[in-house]
Amino acid sequence: MMLYQLDSFDITFPDPCFALEEPNGLLAIGGDLSVERLINAYHHGIFPWFNDDEPLLWWSPDPRCILDLEDFHLSKSFQKFLRKTPLRLTINKHFEGVIEGCTKPRRTESGTWINPAMITAYQALHQRGFAHSIEVWDQDRLVGGLYGILVGGCFCGESMFHTEPNASKLALAGLVYHLKRHGGEFIDCQITNNHLVSLGAKEITRARFLRKLEHAKQCDIPAEVWQPQELNLLHDQL
Repeated sequence: MMLYQLDSFDITFPDPCFALEEPNGLLAIGGDLSVERLINAYHHGIFPWFNDDEPLLWWSPDPRCILDLEDFHLSKSFQKFLRKTPLRLTINKHFEGVIEGCTKPRRTESGTWINPAMITAYQALHQRGFAHSIEVWDQDRLVGGLYGILVGGCFCGESMFHTEPNASKLALAGLVYHLKRHGGEFIDCQITNNHLVSLGAKEITRARFLRKLEHAKQCDIPAEVWQPQELNLLHDQL
């Protein structure tokens, strides 16, 4: 067992199969958050996750949580909400607002891992067309959303937030619909939680995840489908 130290100038990563079992998935330490290194990481099933008092840590856990688009499940109560809600959805209209919303601590947490360095890095990814956001609005007030990185037909979800009930779930529904419409394959949820499982997410082995990722990388979703736009989501489209 060993933890790999990344070179400051070489953006390559060790094979994810060398990640530690405990803590689960920790693969490497160091490097930087340059656009090139981040894109290389996501293309190999690796993502950064670290706190302010920690060095830069890179992970590839086993098992991995994913959401196949066809498995996305909406409860009857949420379908009823979807038919009546006045909330509206947009794509890439306010990436900065979404990532800022995701930095706010949850009720059950005292802090956030999305520190200033991460914010700067993902804003750079967004400006280069690699990172995207789904926003939920109550009139002109941002009340929820999510953001992540697109790798072919795989959307690597990073974080979501809401300040109104069901807003983050609505953002996820919008993402699923948009990916389905344009030939996407699945969402990488990284780490399992009960909320995601209730919506259809599941755990698969790292090896299977990497095979699915390789297949998804062959999918070419046109860049123009991520231009800032309104997203008209109807409950029967899911």
